[in-house]
Amino acid sequence: MARTSGPETREKLIRAAEELFAAQGVDGAQLRDVVARAGQANPSAVQYHFGSRAGLLDAVMAGRQSRTEQVLAPLLDETGLLDDPSDAGPRGDPGDDLAQLVAALVTAEAGELRTDRGRRCLRISAQLSHESGVRTRTPHPTLAGTAYWRLIERMADRLAAGGLPEPLLLERLDLALTVVGAAMADRARQYLDGAEPLTDEPLFLADLVETTTALLRAAQPRNV
Repeated sequence: MARTSGPETREKLIRAAEELFAAQGVDGAQLRDVVARAGQANPSAVQYHFGSRAGLLDAVMAGRQSRTEQVLAPLLDETGLLDDPSDAGPRGDPGDDLAQLVAALVTAEAGELRTDRGRRCLRISAQLSHESGVRTRTPHPTLAGTAYWRLIERMADRLAAGGLPEPLLLERLDLALTVVGAAMADRARQYLDGAEPLTDEPLFLADLVETTTALLRAAQPRNV
């Protein structure tokens, strides 16, 4: 067996983990199977290169987030959606651009539907939506300082401007992100399985934006 460098071995382990975590679950996949899939003889290869299962999973998600950032960051710069939130501009209502924020998020996430690797990572990230840090406004380390997290913060600002109290808006935002993640993961599963989706992709994405925006804009419950 030819020797490989540290970075090459890491990449092989990440690729193997993407396949097995997507197919068997992030908790169900066995690290020994990841090592074998990566063609490594050392049974402790994951621990050596990543420290733990969690470290390997973070590496998988860091790569996935990097690809999303490549789409999202220039999109946000182009649209100016992250400009000063105190300036509502000609729209007047500070919540008017909420649909644009959701559309930017969905557009960036949809980039992962283009490849089998991205599709697998969508299936993995949907299992981890509860770890994003939205509910505490403390981003997971893989999200800290990213355009993705700044977008989430701007969405929270818009919901607050609409009058939602902090606990409710954070819970609602977390739910909305979970919906987007689950929808993307299911679409990815259909592509990987060769199944025929009910709708074409443009309609699917447009409807996901409308549905998620409607969820975020729902009236605050009364008399509860």
